[in-house]
Amino acid sequence: MAQKRIATITRKTAETDITLTLDIDGSGKAKIDTGVPFFDHMLTLFAKHGLFDLDVTCKGDVEVDYHHTVEDTGIVLGEAFRAALGDKLGIRRYGFFLLPMDESLARVVVDIGGRAHLVYDANAPTMFVRDFNIILVKEFCRAFSNALACNLHVKLEYGEEPHHVAEAVFKGLARALDAATQTDSRAAGQLPSTKGKL
Repeated sequence: MAQKRIATITRKTAETDITLTLDIDGSGKAKIDTGVPFFDHMLTLFAKHGLFDLDVTCKGDVEVDYHHTVEDTGIVLGEAFRAALGDKLGIRRYGFFLLPMDESLARVVVDIGGRAHLVYDANAPTMFVRDFNIILVKEFCRAFSNALACNLHVKLEYGEEPHHVAEAVFKGLARALDAATQTDSRAAGQLPSTKGKL
């Protein structure tokens, strides 16, 4: 019987108090409450399209800014993936996806190889969805990449409407991570690296 790839992470600072549970091999169920409605929407899409079960509760200083909530949730989500993946034996390691969302097209590529690096080029002509600045999507991706220790490349091939741009990135990330975290029966018990360590 395959080991369950589930993790619960709690992180409390002077700026945020977060509890997050992730099941990598879920069915896309989400229960999200970060206090930032647009961000809740993005995380719900992320869970649905990656087929991850995700439960997130965050109490953050949103009266100051959304930055701490978005960034710290990225940290905790990355930590949850890292914990749930455990020794990473048998995973595919690499994943990529081209995600269209109306006029927008995002390319997301990930390597869960133990080295954190972010390349991000996904700015829209207009950067605000109501009061949510979608530059925070970059901060989320950076925090997530650092916490998971993954190489993450995000590029907006083209796009205009900021909601569509952010949605394409989150859905693309979900699909790329779903591919990278899948196990390959041909590599059962093997680490996907010639170095012998990830």
